[in-house]
Amino acid sequence: GSTDATFDSNSNKVVICYAGGSDHGTAIVGTVSGTSISFGTAVVYESANSIGSVATFDSNSNKVVIAYNDYTNSQYGTAIVGTVSGTSISFGTAVVFESASIGTTKHSITFDSNLNKVVIAYEDGGNSDYGTAIVGTVSGTSISFGTAVVFESASTRDHAATFDSNLNKVIIAYRDEGNSNKGTVITGAVSGTSISFESPTIFEGDAVQFITTVFDSNSNTSVISYRDDGN
Repeated sequence: GSTDATFDSNSNKVVICYAGGSDHGTAIVGTVSGTSISFGTAVVYESANSIGSVATFDSNSNKVVIAYNDYTNSQYGTAIVGTVSGTSISFGTAVVFESASIGTTKHSITFDSNLNKVVIAYEDGGNSDYGTAIVGTVSGTSISFGTAVVFESASTRDHAATFDSNLNKVIIAYRDEGNSNKGTVITGAVSGTSISFESPTIFEGDAVQFITTVFDSNSNTSVISYRDDGN
C-alpha cells in the first residue's frame, strides 16, 4: 500500500494515512514543533486491506477526507471522513463512490476551495479502466457524491490531482495508457456535484510513472513531477 499526508489547517496538525498492520487503512496525527514532529496513537479507519489511501483537507468543514481501494469489498472505491481532535482522529462511516475496482496504481484526491468540494480522480475498473473523476460533498462526518465523469476514454494510471485556486480549476495529471503511456494533463471545472473537462495536453512525450502535482499559490503555477521512462 501507499502512504499519503495532508495538513489540517484548522487544528494545525499533519494527518498521515497508510497501510498499517495486515494492510488495514490507518491514520495518525502529527504535531510539528520546531524542526521535529511527534505523533499520537494510530487509528484504524478500515479494518481490511486498504490499498492506495490518499488524503485531502476540506477547509470548509474542517474535515480530512481519505479515499482508498477496499480490497475486501471487491476493490470498490471508498471514502471516509475524519475529524482531528487533539492528537487523535475519529472517523465517520465509509461511503462507496465507485462500485468497481479503482486499481492498485495511484488514484488521487484534492479539495476545491472555491466551491468547497472534494474531487477524486481514478481508473474505473468497471469501465475499461477509463480515467474518471467524481465530486464529493462533506456534511458532518459523512460525504456524498455526484455522478462520475470520464475525462479520458482510455486506460489511465498514476493520477495526480491538485486545485488551482487562481483559475478555480482542478488539474489532473496522469499516465495515458491509450497513448503510449505519455504524461498527460487535463483541467476540470466543478459545477454543483459534477465536473466538466477541457481537452487534455501532453506534458511528456515519453512514457511516465509516479506522477505528483502541487499548486504554488505564490506564483499561481502548478508543478508536475514524474519519472521519465524515456530518459
